[in-house]
Amino acid sequence: MEALRPVARTLLRDRAYTAIRDAIVAGKIEPGAVVRDAEFAERLGLSRAPVREAFARLVDEGLLESKPQSYTRVTPVVAAEVRDAAAVVGAMHELVTRVAVPRLRDADLDRMRVSNVLFAAAVQAGDVHAALSADDELHDVLVRVAGNRAAAATVARYTPLIRRLERRRFGEGGSCRSAGLHERLIAACAAGDTEAAVRVTADIWRSLADLADPD
Repeated sequence: MEALRPVARTLLRDRAYTAIRDAIVAGKIEPGAVVRDAEFAERLGLSRAPVREAFARLVDEGLLESKPQSYTRVTPVVAAEVRDAAAVVGAMHELVTRVAVPRLRDADLDRMRVSNVLFAAAVQAGDVHAALSADDELHDVLVRVAGNRAAAATVARYTPLIRRLERRRFGEGGSCRSAGLHERLIAACAAGDTEAAVRVTADIWRSLADLADPD
């Protein structure tokens, strides 16, 4: 709960949503925890209305569950739901990669390379938050260049379900993915090899779906 800080009074609903979503994904609000709009409104320095709207959006996205007049609580991490989310997100990333590769400029490739350097450094340091942030930045280059708003919205909606499991696995002593797959992706993008880039993208997201497999 300490991670939730007051937010500026602009785009209040979206800022409340982002703060609460990030706390859930990071495990600062654990599965099964009951959340109350009055408590979160006080912690975030907001009225209850934008917090209620944020709760409704998080229910729709599967991070919260609600029983009217009873409770709103954080959902458990369900392996089957993570696999489904990874399949959908992976398909969207394959789509945007196919569209983006022919459009990439040198500046885009440079940004992907920088993100991968940051990713590798964070993995080496065991900094899961920084690693996943760098991973998002790398793939967001392709999402942005592709310009498919529906794909971008789908990725934004379902990626938090996957990230929550990733963080838990790493916290249990699991290893973060190697930067090697990213290197292969960047090399294919730099060569303008769309099919190779799509294949590597499929490999990346297949590895994420494997996280949900039982031990």
